[in-house]
Amino acid sequence: MHAYTATGALAAFAATIDTIHGNYRGAFFLMVVATAIDATDGLLARMARVKEATPTFDGARLDDIVDYLTFVFVPILLLYHAGDLPMSWGSIVAAIVLLSSAYGFASTDAKTEDYFFTGFPSYWNIIALYLHAGQLPTAVNGAILLALSALVFVRIGYVYPTRTPVLRGLTNGLCAVWGLMVVAIIWKLPDVPGLLLIASLFFPVYYTVLSLTVNARRGRRP
Repeated sequence: MHAYTATGALAAFAATIDTIHGNYRGAFFLMVVATAIDATDGLLARMARVKEATPTFDGARLDDIVDYLTFVFVPILLLYHAGDLPMSWGSIVAAIVLLSSAYGFASTDAKTEDYFFTGFPSYWNIIALYLHAGQLPTAVNGAILLALSALVFVRIGYVYPTRTPVLRGLTNGLCAVWGLMVVAIIWKLPDVPGLLLIASLFFPVYYTVLSLTVNARRGRRP
């Protein structure tokens, strides 16, 4: 199972090559593959009792390394290479995203015992897709990335879709529908229909509202 998790790094490498060659659609599809691996490796590892079989191997650390590559490094590289960041200060934005996410991954409270992410999770692959497909002004893209980087340090709990118990069935069901829409968006690149892009925002909005609501309730518990 650890080898399965590690294949995410291969997807990141292939996505990097695609990005360098300007094949952004291929790079995004590879990020989808990496996300699918990340979404399933934990469940499969628990079913296989990997911790008992390989007690000296830290699967969580491997997972974090792969996630940083696929969810942070590759998406920001793509935005930079595709010219979606401001020409004069895009490298600064990229550096801030990379460094803030490094802090997020290294924080001891990054994942809580009640299955929440603390601080803005490194969903940069999703952010990158919307910014690239939306063709917004680069200054707007930069401002969005900086704002989300700041939220990494704000200790709000965000729902862990596959593990947070609250509305998990609904969340995963909506996520599956949204995933199909994401695939359609990538397929339509670079000319994504505006209606499809806007309609697909239903899940990010749902996820944000759910996270903020549940986090507020957690804060009121005795």
